[in-house]
Amino acid sequence: MTRTSSVHPALIALGAVGAVGAAAAVWGIGIERYLFTVREVEASALPPGSAPLRILHLSDAHMAPWQHHKQDWLASLAQLKPDLVVNTGDNLGHREGLDGIRRAFDPFAGIPGVFVHGSNDVNEPSPRNPFKYFTGPSKHTSAPRLLDTDAMDRYFTDELGWTGLNNTAARLSVAGRDIDLFGVNDAHRDWDRLDDLPDAIAALGPAPAGTPVLGVTHAPYQRVLNGFIDLGADAILGGHTHGGQVCIPGFGALVANCDIPLKQAKGLSTWTHGDRAVPLNVSAGCGHSIYAPVRFACRPEATLLTLTARA
Repeated sequence: MTRTSSVHPALIALGAVGAVGAAAAVWGIGIERYLFTVREVEASALPPGSAPLRILHLSDAHMAPWQHHKQDWLASLAQLKPDLVVNTGDNLGHREGLDGIRRAFDPFAGIPGVFVHGSNDVNEPSPRNPFKYFTGPSKHTSAPRLLDTDAMDRYFTDELGWTGLNNTAARLSVAGRDIDLFGVNDAHRDWDRLDDLPDAIAALGPAPAGTPVLGVTHAPYQRVLNGFIDLGADAILGGHTHGGQVCIPGFGALVANCDIPLKQAKGLSTWTHGDRAVPLNVSAGCGHSIYAPVRFACRPEATLLTLTARA
């Protein structure tokens, strides 16, 4: 008599799921997080008759000194010759992250730029339970180790010539025209001070007719986006979300780590408040925490955003 054996279907299914999970982990950890890309988009946001404005939107580098591939890629973006660089924070990802930031951003010296802080420009990252992000925006309960934020800010302002917009406003000359910008410090840590902005904007003095107005934030919380529209922003740029970082193909982000709708956690969309609707670009960022080295269905990115005149 011949004896035969068979594998239970449940075991086959379990093995298949395990194989898919292992393949996804290999892709997300070993491949996709290195697939840096430039997302090029266009939006009508400037006063009628304005010439196009090319903005390079950088965010969430979370830089560690050994991340040379990311540093080289960021440095290469200077060849795009944008009119303006907007950096929406979380540049540092390690106590010595400024070494990598210098290597990445040195080629941008002399190109007009602005920046705001994310919490990781101030506090050293720490291990987190990733499943807690599904319960809502992350909380901070322990005393963090502070980074050398002042050294980073001096590098941006003194060596690159960029302007800080943490809870303040500025008027820049960009491509032969004036642009008004305002921004807030990290809203995820409640460091934003929207009430300070009206006085900061008023201190700039009357703007020439047709001056574009841009709002800049690290974390795109709804209170900030609505406040920016009330203050007259023609377009808004933010980061923080990592685009969800680990997404489902065909669906998108599962978490945003703030209260923005998931469908707007990445990319160019329109934010509406009151009787105004303005372009909103949320960068998926080009980095990740050193404690969560993975990207899945959400490639690391920079955005080349071209703003054009409204009809």
